[in-house]
Amino acid sequence: MTIFGTIDASQYEEQIRAKAETLTQEMRGIFRIPEPEIFTSDPVHYRMRAEFTVFHEGERLRFCMTDVENGEKKRVFIDRFDPGSELINFFMPVLADLISGNPLLQKRLFDIDFLTSLSGQSLITLTYHKKLTEEWEAEARKLLGKLRETGKHVNLIGRAAKQKIVMDEDFVWETLRVNGKEFHYQQIDNSFTQPNGHVAEKMLSYAQNITRGLPGDLLELYCGNGNFSIAMAENFNKVLATEISKTSVKSAQLNIARNNVANLKILRMSAEEFTEAMNKVRSFRRLEESGVDLDSYDCHTVLVDPPRAGLDDATLKMIQRYDNIVYVSCNPVTLMENLKVLTETHVIDKLAFFDQFPYTRHVETVVLLSREK
Repeated sequence: MTIFGTIDASQYEEQIRAKAETLTQEMRGIFRIPEPEIFTSDPVHYRMRAEFTVFHEGERLRFCMTDVENGEKKRVFIDRFDPGSELINFFMPVLADLISGNPLLQKRLFDIDFLTSLSGQSLITLTYHKKLTEEWEAEARKLLGKLRETGKHVNLIGRAAKQKIVMDEDFVWETLRVNGKEFHYQQIDNSFTQPNGHVAEKMLSYAQNITRGLPGDLLELYCGNGNFSIAMAENFNKVLATEISKTSVKSAQLNIARNNVANLKILRMSAEEFTEAMNKVRSFRRLEESGVDLDSYDCHTVLVDPPRAGLDDATLKMIQRYDNIVYVSCNPVTLMENLKVLTETHVIDKLAFFDQFPYTRHVETVVLLSREK
């Protein structure tokens, strides 16, 4: 389901209740589970990022989205976007007014992306079906100046085939409040970030709470920009985390320094590669160059936050070695498939649903499993 424009917030409580009940029943039909905790979202203005296609109605620029009904695509014009943050809604009409009628900025523009943060920063990306010239860049600089006259912290990016022109930064800084403490994260253009800022705060707080007091070290797979590992590092002696994206690893290193975390190391490796390293199947130069001795870690807990496809079979088997498993999932289908394997050796101790995507069938799930005694 795609949300277009205006939201009837009075429907919020019913939609999260129905969604949670459905997933609870599905899981109870397969597993022995505790009563799930449910963490709600703001009913409006909850998305920190949004992407719109552009329609040119004469000299007037309009935002639009695509609705698919009975297999047919239909253009839906958007003048306001209630799921989007207040910053997104603030800049939409301002941007449309400033670009409309300006041939250098409007011609061949087909997509506008917004990335915003709870800390009040915005990044706007304009994407074109044309080469971006020096004349375009000069006009875009004027546009950015006018956007900044609003008093908002904003940067601008121009994109075209094999071109990316950054004015002046290609990221925002996000500040998330986790159990009363602030954590700061660089969130980069075109990289994965949690879309719902306030729900992300609840997820990090929950992960901190359920792992507090667990012994030894922590291993995290698919760590992204260090989102979970930075917030959870204070619960463990040492933390070792892996991520395959070069951009995310670079951002994670910056975030580690920004948050003064001294006990966390990031490896640029996929989960599959790390599993091969742990199983002594092969050696990796990246691992050797990092100076990390895997045998020096005493990890009793592993956190995984895989993509929608879930975990591969080898990684599933590997994480069964750990006493405690924190599984963060954006896809209940692959989560339950993976849990069928994990519950051969572990029991589900904690279960929570987080409404990252209100008014859709999607829900984010966090499960804590412990080794069956």
